Amino acid sequence: MVGQWNYPLIAALCGIFLTQLLKFPLAFIFDRVHADLHIINATGGMPSSHSAAVTALITSLIIQNGLDSPYVAIAIIMGLIVMFDSIGVRRQCGDQGILQMRMLEVLKAQAKEIDDPAINQKIKHLEQDKLVIDDYFGHRPIEVIGGVLMGVIIALVLHEIMPA
Repeated sequence: MVGQWNYPLIAALCGIFLTQLLKFPLAFIFDRVHADLHIINATGGMPSSHSAAVTALITSLIIQNGLDSPYVAIAIIMGLIVMFDSIGVRRQCGDQGILQMRMLEVLKAQAKEIDDPAINQKIKHLEQDKLVIDDYFGHRPIEVIGGVLMGVIIALVLHEIMPA
């Protein structure tokens, strides 16, 4: 219908936006080492905006269509895949990237001692090709749980304040 709000879409987008904004104050309170404004647009960290988005979507679809809706079934399966991926594959990629960055730093330190132009040239080439990896890539389980809780809260609050 024209003029009607797409409650599930708005809930999911609010899940992403609000949890991303919440990351900085939480990092400042609990982890001052990583409290930097860049965390607002970074992946990973507490709470998981991916988990908040899919959980807000699932919760809003349950409210709107009932638990037996095929839309809810699709959203639950996709949400589980997203959350599993953020804890598993994405977290492992981040850990591997951090390890590679540390190995490159050790190699650079050793190359300075040797002062071999060929090795230094290869290191420069590696540095030019590297991607920036930070500590926030993927999620720990507690970060996903935080995102799930945020998603449910956001969907319930929006349901109360949005016109039907």
